[in-house]
Amino acid sequence: MDRGILYMLLASLSFAFMGGFAKVLSQSLPPLEVTFFRNVFGVFFVLVSLGKYPLRQTGGKPWLLLFRGTIGFLALLAYFYDFAHIPLANAVTYNKTSPIFVAIFAWIFLGEKLPRSAWLAIGVGFVGIVLIAQPDGLTFGKYDLLGIFSGIGAGLAYTSIRELRRYYDTRAIVLSFMGVGTLGPVILMMIGEYVHPPQFDFLLAQFVMPTGKLWFYALAVGSFATVSQLLMTKAYELTKAGIVGTISYSNIVFALLIGLFLGDPFPNLWTALGMVLVIGSGLMVAKAK
Repeated sequence: MDRGILYMLLASLSFAFMGGFAKVLSQSLPPLEVTFFRNVFGVFFVLVSLGKYPLRQTGGKPWLLLFRGTIGFLALLAYFYDFAHIPLANAVTYNKTSPIFVAIFAWIFLGEKLPRSAWLAIGVGFVGIVLIAQPDGLTFGKYDLLGIFSGIGAGLAYTSIRELRRYYDTRAIVLSFMGVGTLGPVILMMIGEYVHPPQFDFLLAQFVMPTGKLWFYALAVGSFATVSQLLMTKAYELTKAGIVGTISYSNIVFALLIGLFLGDPFPNLWTALGMVLVIGSGLMVAKAK
């Protein structure tokens, strides 16, 4: 097997395990706190790397760098919040709509051209989103809206990376995301000690001290997240991006299997069809571009 494909399969499996541990951990700790544990280990590894190999960059886009970190953190927070409330495969599929939004944002902000086939793919993706959400009339539920936002936020973050990589070392871009993802939850949990309205439970929460096996779950979330990033980076180094991006959709299959093991219901016909359409739209966008 092509090594890049193998690394991407392993990365997808690792991401699915991260989601599984995050789902279990979110039953005892607020998703905001789980997001903190997901990022704090990554910050440590990036700082160790910076100590060995200094940054090589020109800089000059600090606000865009901050935007990438902030929108990436908010998208991840919505993603982890959904882990606690909807089937794992649904949450992962919502997040995997990001290539659809990357295509749209690159067209709007970067002036990239979109052929008709790409617009068709985007339409197919939106149909898939509706089938997964199955809204009551035109009203989407809270978890569905946050799931869609996780895809939009990730799309914005990935689009900003296309511009940032011209000015910053990759590690600086990663650190902007993980740094905000570590400090952000700390600040929001401090606020949450005094203000925690139920309708904003995805954004504000009180800190809960992990005990016993929860520490193991927290370590697993951070470790699998870091390993996934390393494997994914290696995959993109070894094999064409289009091929690796296609293989990354195996994450949905792995998440479905792990979710079923954790007690998630098997997706109904419409949800399964929606997942297939989202995967298909992502592949169509990649092929068109």
